[in-house]
Amino acid sequence: MSLAMARPDEAARSAAVRRFALADGLFRGLTRAAALLVLVILGGVVVSLVEGSWQALSTFGLGFLATETWNPVTEKFGALAPIYGTLVTAAIAMVIAVPLGIGIAIFLTELCPRPLRRPIGIAVELLAGIPSIIYGIWGLFVFAPFLQRHIQPAIIAATKGIPGLGQLFAGPPYGIGMLTAALILAIMVLPFIASITRDVFETVPAMLKESAFGIGCTTWEVISKVVLPYTRVGVVGGVMLGLGRALGETMAVTFVIGNAHRIAPSLFAPGTTISATIANEFTEAVGDVYTSSLIALGLVLFVITFIVLAAARSMLLRLERRAGG
Repeated sequence: MSLAMARPDEAARSAAVRRFALADGLFRGLTRAAALLVLVILGGVVVSLVEGSWQALSTFGLGFLATETWNPVTEKFGALAPIYGTLVTAAIAMVIAVPLGIGIAIFLTELCPRPLRRPIGIAVELLAGIPSIIYGIWGLFVFAPFLQRHIQPAIIAATKGIPGLGQLFAGPPYGIGMLTAALILAIMVLPFIASITRDVFETVPAMLKESAFGIGCTTWEVISKVVLPYTRVGVVGGVMLGLGRALGETMAVTFVIGNAHRIAPSLFAPGTTISATIANEFTEAVGDVYTSSLIALGLVLFVITFIVLAAARSMLLRLERRAGG
């Protein structure tokens, strides 16, 4: 009797194990397919960019990357000015946004009164949800005129005659220009850096901070010796996310940068970026070489972004290895 009862139980367990194995295999297959789909899409993007830009690259060669001229009439194209504008505006934006974002995160997690943490945190996150075209419109009609009337003339007067700074802030106060675009980018990437850094700071075990306070550390010492070292990998990841956003931003930059294909030493002068050039001219491109040159700009931006993300990943791996060692 007991053997007869054991056989159905064993059969039921075997059936359940088979169902679990089937479900597990199906789940593994779906996740593997999703991962491979990402690689296929990425490969398709690369192939499309290379194929579309091949005519421009074969026509101009490596000189395409080192030439400032951009003349659709004579079909002479060079990517140096857009590359310069992309790198300069992104670099200035990060120089401004990174310390401000980390400072906001430190304030929200360590210094802010508890009743104010949630409202300020929500306000920071709402900045990230504003569409980029809204930033562009605000920058063109509000921010740029404010800079033109009140900020740029004062900076020009203060730096006039100073070697280096005089050339960096020379020229008439247009309002729009490289510096204006960089400031708009800084405002746009600031909430990303602040939100991610705040979330990372909140993962620090309270015991570590309380132990540091217990041995007499000040708030600054706790932040610099405990919080930042513990979360440095996440902080770097948030900064790289903001940098990726700054490199590829299109509409807001297009409104305020001036869209001039030239390299000027002054940050007040109009310029352009890769994404702004593509957005402005792709619908007006006439001729295969013109279109191919714009696609080549997209390929250059892809390569720049890939290099930045690869460098960030390498940095994160070194930090993790150092922390593990």
